[in-house]
Amino acid sequence: MEHGPPRPLADRLRPKRLEEVIGQDHLLQGEGPLGRMVAAHRIPSLIFWGPPGSGKTSIARLLAAHAGLHFEQLSAVFSGVADLRKAFEAAKLRRQHGQGTLLFVDEIHRFNRSQQDGFLPYVEDGTIILVGATTENPSFELNAALLSRAQVLVLKRLDDAALETLLARAEALEGRPLPIDGDARAALRAMADGDGRFVLNLAEELFTLPPSPLLDTARLMQTVQRRVPLYDKAQEGHYNLISALHKS
Repeated sequence: MEHGPPRPLADRLRPKRLEEVIGQDHLLQGEGPLGRMVAAHRIPSLIFWGPPGSGKTSIARLLAAHAGLHFEQLSAVFSGVADLRKAFEAAKLRRQHGQGTLLFVDEIHRFNRSQQDGFLPYVEDGTIILVGATTENPSFELNAALLSRAQVLVLKRLDDAALETLLARAEALEGRPLPIDGDARAALRAMADGDGRFVLNLAEELFTLPPSPLLDTARLMQTVQRRVPLYDKAQEGHYNLISALHKS
């Protein structure tokens, strides 16, 4: 605690460069849209649509750093009109001094229609570059006017190889392997269900255990908290599950 409060493992392993982002090669590599934007040094307003733990916040931070923009973060869950006005006024002042602002809004779908409309003049005149993150289908949850001014990019769940890369990075940072056998390691990745933050939280919990004996799958299930399946009852996930049931 002498050097400040301890940081979670997921935060300590947050990528420092775009090249370190995993699982989103379709956006960042080669002719991917983000790859082209970075190469052209032009970052437009964006909407990141993807599941939790897929890297939306990390990519937004790295884009701001790459473009030399001030990174401002808000959460639509905790922010209101007053917070937005404060962010817009601060962005205006920075612009007068020659610095742009990338405003990252997490869970942007939580803002109502009138609040979403409030972004429009500041996006249009270049006061801010808006990057919104959502786990919900933007076509259903965001205003058409806002969508017409931003490019929607879809982030994927992390696959098994990407999750294994995260576990390897965690072991390198901690300087020791996770106290689990091979089958339990595969089960750990499966439990995360493509969520990089969740798999690192599980790994952090396992690092508190002694290095031996190694946990097998049964002991792993007893030791760590299992992920609650994503089910939203009345939104897109509900209909995706119905569709999957019909197709099966």
